[in-house]
Amino acid sequence: MNELHFAWPWAFALLPLPLLVARLLPRARGGRLAALRIPFYAELQRQLVLPETRRRRWPVWLAALGWLLLVASAARPQWIGEPLQLPVSGRDLMMAVDLSGSMRERDMRIQNRLMDRLTAVKVVAGEFIERRKGDRVGLILFGDRAYLQAPLTFDRKTVHKLLNEAVIGLAGEKTAIGDAIGLAVKRLRDSPQSNRVLILLTDGENTAGSVDPLKAADLAAQEHIRVYTIGIGGQRMVRGVLGLSVLGASGLDEDSLRAIASKTGGHYFRARDLKDLSGIYAELDKLEPTSQQEKTYRQVAERFRWPLGGALAISVFLVLGMNRFGRYTDAS
Repeated sequence: MNELHFAWPWAFALLPLPLLVARLLPRARGGRLAALRIPFYAELQRQLVLPETRRRRWPVWLAALGWLLLVASAARPQWIGEPLQLPVSGRDLMMAVDLSGSMRERDMRIQNRLMDRLTAVKVVAGEFIERRKGDRVGLILFGDRAYLQAPLTFDRKTVHKLLNEAVIGLAGEKTAIGDAIGLAVKRLRDSPQSNRVLILLTDGENTAGSVDPLKAADLAAQEHIRVYTIGIGGQRMVRGVLGLSVLGASGLDEDSLRAIASKTGGHYFRARDLKDLSGIYAELDKLEPTSQQEKTYRQVAERFRWPLGGALAISVFLVLGMNRFGRYTDAS
């Protein structure tokens, strides 16, 4: 329900200030004017001055109204709008994406077409980001080092755009998994403990950086950050001794990724193609659902300009009246 509200109601205590000033301070002394003494002064005052005095009581009431409007403006009147329901953030979710040189490999299949690994991540991860309504999402890109591309924000479209603008090799050709986890811990440690989530996507093993991935995982566990690791890479055919084709994963350190997820209470997923990757994000939506809670918000519009404008208009009118009709007669 709409309602009028005063943010500083104590300002109304200033209302009796003019009366206190008039009572406590001495009146200003007027200058002596030349006068004509006449014997019928009392009768003249009764017939001329008193009617004029009565006619000019209205400036006093008008000045009182102006003072009331000025004090009301100082009390900051606000118009409170209807309650609006807004979603409460359920998660602070950081995504760390590998931009090392191996992400150029074209082994991710979609509709019988091969694409490079980073393009597949952009397609699926972008949809995942757009679905995280009510969550704050951030983006880390890593190669030789880890860089914060987007801090935690409700602006999912901007995070999606920054992911799409990522280029392979932008952060170097190697893979600093430990540094990426360490940077995520630094950015998430101020979030509520139950809402800290990191999704790490990589297609290789730790070959750069100053932080060991497993030690970084221990630090994440201490900060109550759940890490979900995703190993990216298509199937690689290897000729066996008996001439059979054997499936292998090129350079992917799955044991370390499993250990990182296990230490932090997360899960490890293997994405061999675009379908696997889409399924992983659907599973993550179940494991880390968006918040369904809501909070109430009421829009506040400042309305002090209206009484302030009225007080200013009354002041201008009184000044112009004094210049035209002379100083108002004291009605007391």
